[in-house]
Amino acid sequence: MKNTAMFLVVLTTLVLITVTIMAVMNLPFNWVFYLSILGQGLVLLMVYKVLTDDYKTQKTFDDWYEDAPNQAEIN
Repeated sequence: MKNTAMFLVVLTTLVLITVTIMAVMNLPFNWVFYLSILGQGLVLLMVYKVLTDDYKTQKTFDDWYEDAPNQAEIN
């Protein structure tokens, strides 16, 4: 993926973790509310960027998973 898509994934994750921490620490409601609205907007933007990313690969379903061998190849 492009750097912008991965940057948005990291940024969105950090913002939403920050919202959770702020809510647990009982910070003022308006801060938590506006940051959660920002986080929801970032989620929408992140999903759009990831789905419209021009990512190409040479892998197919025949390549199976890279972290686990194919059972047909073991037997």
